Amino acid sequence: MSKSLTTAQDEAVALAMPSVRWVLAGLSLSMLLSSLGTSIANVALPTMAQAFGATFQDVQWIVLAYLLAITTLIVSVGRLGDIVGRRRLLLGGLVLFTAASVLCGLAPTLGLLIAARAAQGLGAAVMMALTMAFVGETVPKAKTGRAMGLLGAMSALGTALGPSLGGLLIAGPGWQAIFLINAPLGLLALLLASRHLPADRQRSQVERPGFDVMGTALLALTLAAYALAMTLGRGSFGLLNIVLLAAAIVGLGLFLRVEAKAASPLIRLAMLRDRLLGASLVTSALVATVMMTTLVVGPFYLARGLGLDAVLVGLIMTVGPAMVALSGVPAGRLADRFGAERMTLAGLVAIAGGSFALAAMPTAFGIPGYVAALVVVTVGYAQFQTANNSAVMRDVPQDRRGVISGMLNLSRNLGLVTGASVMGAVFAVASATADITTAPPEAIATGMRVTFFVAGLLSVGALVIANRAAKHLKT
Repeated sequence: MSKSLTTAQDEAVALAMPSVRWVLAGLSLSMLLSSLGTSIANVALPTMAQAFGATFQDVQWIVLAYLLAITTLIVSVGRLGDIVGRRRLLLGGLVLFTAASVLCGLAPTLGLLIAARAAQGLGAAVMMALTMAFVGETVPKAKTGRAMGLLGAMSALGTALGPSLGGLLIAGPGWQAIFLINAPLGLLALLLASRHLPADRQRSQVERPGFDVMGTALLALTLAAYALAMTLGRGSFGLLNIVLLAAAIVGLGLFLRVEAKAASPLIRLAMLRDRLLGASLVTSALVATVMMTTLVVGPFYLARGLGLDAVLVGLIMTVGPAMVALSGVPAGRLADRFGAERMTLAGLVAIAGGSFALAAMPTAFGIPGYVAALVVVTVGYAQFQTANNSAVMRDVPQDRRGVISGMLNLSRNLGLVTGASVMGAVFAVASATADITTAPPEAIATGMRVTFFVAGLLSVGALVIANRAAKHLKT
């Protein structure tokens, strides 16, 4: 079947949908819930440590279990959706996420809560991977950017809403409510998805490809080892971290070897040689590393460098996610109008300029300088993320949309994990102090300048990679 005929059929299916808006409403709510699950639990960790009589290191697994489940399984569930049907799997993911949320709220022990959070993370991985994949078959190509912008805005809204909503629920009904609130929202998303998502295309057993169990297991173990290497130790890189990182490198080699020989591989290695996809994955990881820098370094600089209280720090920290949420849909419209590749480059220019501004402006202009530079970075991020995802997902074949969507989400998650560890280490080294929590304001300011200068260089590197890929597409 020709590419033009396939595209025409995809758009015909999208236009024949009973209501694209209701489809996007269900997908948006799924994205909101999965991102809310990431950010809402952090604020409750001290309360839950007291409730269970546990150490802070123990309750950290409430957050880590969720993130590990998403990171290790998001590509695999995306591929599984391509094989068994995305609608069926997304409905199952919503059921699992909702049921696990209830189990979290009712958990009598910390161990059961951590296990329920891992199950909730698996449901969230399904929701994250398949919401983007559904855009390709429910939205006409001319409006792909707007749909991606909406999903990006909902993801940012969930991230921004988590700490404040979590604080209100803890002060009111208690920590259990931060999980139980997902139940009615999850049921609503399930209702919208079951009523309005298109039916899965029926395929015979002969047509249906097999699922790469060995590749899935190797990739999950490799990603788990890497994520743990980057997160355990809270900034110190000891023997355990080195062993885990070595295990991840060995696991990656084994995974690539298995995929080269698999009859129906989880990831076709030929896809990674695609210039656009490869550049998109690398730039997405680099940009996520830069964005995590604002979350890791920002609070320390605002509190220790500028001497702000916790309330004001919290308010300023919400500026970033709020700007992403507000600019997501406009960014999608710009991508649709001027082209995804061009707007990807524009977003990267803004991220690089904002990063260098964060290295210089706060020292000279204080809070206004910090906020102004942060706005530039986050608006650029919204533009980049929307345009980059649109460029990749626009022409993905029907049978690979789930796995490609999973790979895009994975690259962003790996960037966030790496940024938290590596950029945190850069900040600590640049501040030249053993304990960053007691460092003087001058040391914090120096660390801030150096770290965001490095972030600016990473952004320039992403810009060079994206520009080369764009030039290659034109030739």
